[in-house]
Amino acid sequence: MHIKALLPASLIEYPGHIADVIYVGACNFRCPYCYNVDLVLRPDRLPDIDPTQILHKLEARRGFIDGVVVSGGEPTLQPDLCGFLSEVAQLGLAVKLDTNGYCPDVLKDCLERQAVHYVAMDVKSSLERYEQAAGVALDTRRLRQSLDILIHSRIDYEFRTTVVPTLVDLEDVQAILQLIAGARRYYLQCFRPGITVGWGQETTVQAPSPELLAEMAELAARQVQEVGIRGLP
Repeated sequence: MHIKALLPASLIEYPGHIADVIYVGACNFRCPYCYNVDLVLRPDRLPDIDPTQILHKLEARRGFIDGVVVSGGEPTLQPDLCGFLSEVAQLGLAVKLDTNGYCPDVLKDCLERQAVHYVAMDVKSSLERYEQAAGVALDTRRLRQSLDILIHSRIDYEFRTTVVPTLVDLEDVQAILQLIAGARRYYLQCFRPGITVGWGQETTVQAPSPELLAEMAELAARQVQEVGIRGLP
């Protein structure tokens, strides 16, 4: 595990839990709007933190925290991810995994080993615009596999889309909803301008309007069990 940072005691990253957040380096996507610039583009410049040291810290913090989030970067690129998550779960902590869903075999392995309790999968845009939103050429069948794994699993999960004008519009959300119809949770996240992977400091795209997010949420409420909006100013 190439762990790059540990954020203590987040109240927002894992619904219903006080959770430490672990960030790993490297990602197989290059979403132009992503703000984790160093983790995605320059992970080798960030020192690794020994996973054993992290486990000792988590063990000592049990009782103050009840959960752990593993985010990135893209955690499913880590070759020993499932083993590490299993060790965290053995501490009696709830484990949440953030993923882009492009490694369905790793996701399936983690679920089968009961190494994770909650998965948050990003759905970047409609399949037709996915490469533009992800910033790389890709095989959408792998994304469909991960969606199917989660929808038909017993694990708790959410799908989430960052609403970025020029990359995600109302029609894209309608297409996403066709892919995840019947899902437990779907969150629309408000893009906030800043320094990003693809646009650098010259981000010209502005945040979506609250009215657009509300319209998207109204559509989503007809297709999924629970809908929410995150990140409104």
